[in-house]
Amino acid sequence: MSDSKKKKEINIELDQETAQGIYSNLAIINHSVSEFVVDFINIMPGSPKAKVRSRIILTPQHAKRFVKALNDNVQRFENAHGEIKDYEQPPIPLNFGPPGEA
Repeated sequence: MSDSKKKKEINIELDQETAQGIYSNLAIINHSVSEFVVDFINIMPGSPKAKVRSRIILTPQHAKRFVKALNDNVQRFENAHGEIKDYEQPPIPLNFGPPGEA
């Protein structure tokens, strides 16, 4: 097999903090001619403020690959576990009712 046909491996490292992940229940997507910007946000019920927890910047080509990969994974998930229900999304800003007390 020629060198160009060999599968290349990438050594990917995942540190402890990153492995914990970041919870997000809202994503806002913007784009320009050269990039897509995805802000992952955690908005808490009753809170008038929300914080961007992570921002991912992608080239248009990577954004398209990401959409395809995510769609493939959603289809596999639904094949294994049933259809994911797509509830109507509330308008932004979200109104969760009166703020809670801690």
